[in-house]
Amino acid sequence: MAPPLPPVPAAWPSLASHRAWLGEHTRRLLAFGAAAALPDGGAAYLDETGKPDPSLGVQTWITCRTVHSYALGHLLGIPGSAAVADAALAGLVGPLHDDEHGGWFHAIAADGTPDRASGKSAYDHAFVMLAGASATITGRPGGEELLARATQTYLDRFWDDPVGRPIDTWDASFTTADPYRGLNATMHSVEAMLTVADAVDPAEASAWRERAARAASFVVELARGNGGRLPEHFGPDWAPDLELNADRPGDQFKPYGATPGHGLEWARLLLHLEAAHDGAASGDWLGTAVTLFDRAVEDGWAADGADGFVYTTGWSGEPVVRTRMHWVVAEAIGASAALFERTGESRFADRYAAWWDYAERHLIDHEHGSWHHELDPANRPAATVWPGKPDVYHALQATLIPRLPLAPTLPAALRAGLLRDGSGR
Repeated sequence: MAPPLPPVPAAWPSLASHRAWLGEHTRRLLAFGAAAALPDGGAAYLDETGKPDPSLGVQTWITCRTVHSYALGHLLGIPGSAAVADAALAGLVGPLHDDEHGGWFHAIAADGTPDRASGKSAYDHAFVMLAGASATITGRPGGEELLARATQTYLDRFWDDPVGRPIDTWDASFTTADPYRGLNATMHSVEAMLTVADAVDPAEASAWRERAARAASFVVELARGNGGRLPEHFGPDWAPDLELNADRPGDQFKPYGATPGHGLEWARLLLHLEAAHDGAASGDWLGTAVTLFDRAVEDGWAADGADGFVYTTGWSGEPVVRTRMHWVVAEAIGASAALFERTGESRFADRYAAWWDYAERHLIDHEHGSWHHELDPANRPAATVWPGKPDVYHALQATLIPRLPLAPTLPAALRAGLLRDGSGR
């Protein structure tokens, strides 16, 4: 008789050897993205090989995500990270800030002209708050001042307190608000507000967590009413506009239909929110996270017969834009790790391992570095929606979320020494 098989190995998120692999991938990502730091301040949009693409100017959201990512790198003890974070931060306190009307421009064009046509968006300003909070937690010079300015601007211009969600966009002078409301800006506002809460005085922190909870409660309602497919676009009264951009469904920031990647991202954020409130949920945050996760996987994963998540689906779950985006897999990894952390259910660990396998096979660029940001339906590199490799934010966080608790937020957890690394800790 053959000897009995040894026990099944521990799930990947629990393996010290896997955590060591994640640590090495973290370092490779940060090495790739370091070229984004610009000598005059801000962060460049990177091309496929990791070189700055000057034709795309300096964009606020990329600059903010660079501050955040390299603040995390500095907290990890990776040399050179602080210099990248500081260079990006200099862009936020310098040319990207609108000294006349307040707030931040969407971008500075290649010729140095501020982008006034795009107006001032909650999406950009949420990322400015995230950058300020991460820089503050990390102790970067100017971080506290940036955070104070960013949070005040957000509260004065974007946070609609009676509704409990943000106004999406103003014109450049903060004179006229666009009637559009969006769930993407709301999602990144929740992410930012949780990080702000970890960066400010405890007397202020509870108010930021409560704002995040109010915004998230809307998602709980939406998930319940739409079978886990989240409407993304709304009118000024927050009535869903389900047909917005049906004529251009692959829009970078306002795609038509449901976006499985956002369902996954919301699933993870709801668990961070629950943990930040010590489990005292004001709604069914865990149940909603599972609903959003399961719907995203059912609708999005291999929906057309090939591995990978489709970008968008219709309201019955059928694929619309079949392009595969790297950020969706990164968020799938993060959500599955968070759900495994919260529930211990093996099905989430199994998905986690399968999606890292997919990333290794198709997304991680072993020649030039980082991840291909977009693949076609046959999993070949493409550039129809996202040319180049703008930044490392999503992929980087996918390497950290499995090694950190659900609360506090990533920079605060790293500062507190809570990283579970390859030594088995």
